[in-house]
Amino acid sequence: SYFGDKSSCVENANTLNLTSSSSVRGQNNTCIGKTPLSLGRSGCRSHTPLMGYSVTSSSAVSAHTVASVIVAVVEGRGLARGEVGMASIDLKNPEMILSQFADNTTYAKVITKLKILTPLEILMSNTACDAGNTTKLFSLITEHFKNVTFTTVQRKYFNETKGLEYIEQLCASEFSTIFMEVQSKYYCLAAAAALLKYVEFIQNAVYAPKSLKVRFQGSEKTAMIDSSSAQNLELVINNRDSRNGHTLLGVLNYTKTPGGSRRLRSNILEPLVDAETINTRLDCVQELLQDEELFFGLQAVISKFLDTEQLLSVLVQIPKQDTVKTAESKITNLIYLKHTLELVEPLKAALRSCNTQLLKAYYNSLEDTRFGIILEKITTVINDDTRYTKGCLSMRTQKCYAVKPNISEFLDIARRTYTEIVDDIAGMITQLAEKYSLPMKTSFSSARGFFIQMNADCSTLPNGQLPSEFTKITKMKNTYSFTSADLIKMNERCQESLREIYHMTYLIVCKLLNEIYEHIHCLYKLSDIVSMLDMLLSFAHACTLSDYVRPEFTDTLAIKQGWHPILEKIAMEKPVSNNTYLTDGNNFVIITGPNMSGKSTYLKQIALCQIMAQIGSYVPAEYCSFRIAEQIFTRIGMDDDIETNASTFMKEMKEITYIIQNANDKSLIIIDELGRGTSAEEGIGICYAACEYLLNLKAFTLFATHFLELCHIDALYPNVENYHFEVQHVRNSAGNQEKIAYPYTLSKGYTEEKNYG
Repeated sequence: SYFGDKSSCVENANTLNLTSSSSVRGQNNTCIGKTPLSLGRSGCRSHTPLMGYSVTSSSAVSAHTVASVIVAVVEGRGLARGEVGMASIDLKNPEMILSQFADNTTYAKVITKLKILTPLEILMSNTACDAGNTTKLFSLITEHFKNVTFTTVQRKYFNETKGLEYIEQLCASEFSTIFMEVQSKYYCLAAAAALLKYVEFIQNAVYAPKSLKVRFQGSEKTAMIDSSSAQNLELVINNRDSRNGHTLLGVLNYTKTPGGSRRLRSNILEPLVDAETINTRLDCVQELLQDEELFFGLQAVISKFLDTEQLLSVLVQIPKQDTVKTAESKITNLIYLKHTLELVEPLKAALRSCNTQLLKAYYNSLEDTRFGIILEKITTVINDDTRYTKGCLSMRTQKCYAVKPNISEFLDIARRTYTEIVDDIAGMITQLAEKYSLPMKTSFSSARGFFIQMNADCSTLPNGQLPSEFTKITKMKNTYSFTSADLIKMNERCQESLREIYHMTYLIVCKLLNEIYEHIHCLYKLSDIVSMLDMLLSFAHACTLSDYVRPEFTDTLAIKQGWHPILEKIAMEKPVSNNTYLTDGNNFVIITGPNMSGKSTYLKQIALCQIMAQIGSYVPAEYCSFRIAEQIFTRIGMDDDIETNASTFMKEMKEITYIIQNANDKSLIIIDELGRGTSAEEGIGICYAACEYLLNLKAFTLFATHFLELCHIDALYPNVENYHFEVQHVRNSAGNQEKIAYPYTLSKGYTEEKNYG
């Protein structure tokens, strides 16, 4: 157990494997009695248990304030690169702040957050800081925080399950709503685990159970949408089928590059809160919609880009061992880089005639001379006609002949040998075809190398079988694939010669890359531009498929004839549209109506429209104006949660508590029924109390309920409006049967329905 007495902490000291990557500059690093706890840290200082160090850090604040914050930072790997989890704890204040957010390649949000925290020490996983394989995030942080100690902790301590256990054990009960926020935020939980383990280790003490204040903080400059709201609104994952595209991301995602789609996803989960930035984006979308030539021109260029961010991350990693595989991948990546840089000019040409401020800024960024410098360096070594192609054999040929002739004599000889072997293989197969008078042809696959293929009916073969010298025979319909002993030998010779070519090409490529590294930063800018343009084109594309309108930003939420964007995609036709109107003096709407009348869909539609407007997209309505929401809260659904041991009622209470604790005057709150998990009297009481609390805020709240008693709250509070969804009773022609029709239209007042479910 991690939570023993002090002695067990000391015993654990050597298991943490702490190494420090940079010494504390400008500080006195003399050791005062090395204890096991200070081993492996950069500046060894004397400790007193449970006391912070008095070491000043001169990051964002003046050196007078004493830094005492320790931060753990962890970044996702692979496709989740750019998803950053942070956990920070102040040694003088028992409060742990967690945050997790999606960031772009410049990691501006991480740096901003760290600048605000002014840490004494930053912990990162050893995999991020390994010499020769450091991540971009690590290099950026070390560059920005030169006077801060860096400590690396083994990757295994960044463990999200342990993080959740730690929080459950240490978090004070009045902050327990934190679980709902961070349950699925794996990266900040992993950071929390490493941070708490490390702090307990250096402090030589443990935190008492249930003593910490733990809170989650979204990133600055973006609206906060908690994970359960994102799930309720089906922003990026469909609740019924995770592979299904009926989500807000599915509605807007017409991106052509992986970077564009990642950017769209992170924007949907964290919409903007700055009206100026949003309007700048909307101006671009408007221009793309008005200027067809610009739209199609840009789309044609953007769709040719590969995954620029992925390419960059591979380029800047220097492999520890030079194997054939690493050599091959470096050559491939250099070809990809050349392909990417050759698209800069066409991209500039497409943007040349644009008028909006943002597109002009992108055009100016592309004027950067470094693109030309890198391409020039590449073309001195690499053939002009070497480019990214589909198909394994053609790509293999591209890699073989990537480097220009006469640069390395040995390489030219090796290539000549390779060509001769390939010609011999083709000649040999032609001879075999003549010998047996069978229609054989040469084929290639990356797994088998060269082999023979033949289209023939089994009846045309002598005795219905292939000659005995052929082996490894497979048959698909009428196509035979096979090889022979001689061909296998030739393939081995071919591979041997390829290995030589790759090795020599690799040495030339590495030399070239070393010259390029100093200019490589312009590529981060390029990947940023490409993903942003891709997302804006995607917004414009979505608009052309439906009549969306440009939103305005005022202090009123007014939607004229708005509809649900995902429902439109599912139904393949325009759903029934409805109006919405909330202002400062009229900021609380109660919606009633029978089951199936359209309440939930209407509530979700408003939240989705708000998010669409705040990411810079057009909105499904005839006219719309929004007040920028800093947080979007939803309380929807009637499920219990067996994992967290929460009944339906318990879950409702947790969700409403979370809203009440975190809502402010700039929030948008959507509550779809409350108090259903208990008796009607209690349910009405809880609803009434929650409404009265929320009525004191300036937040915009939409509250759907079946408790008609709640509608009378408008007599006491002038800022309440009642609306209801109509239903119609239709009799058949004989007049003996009554059916209910749902027109899905919203009307003023509360429902008059008698037989109300």
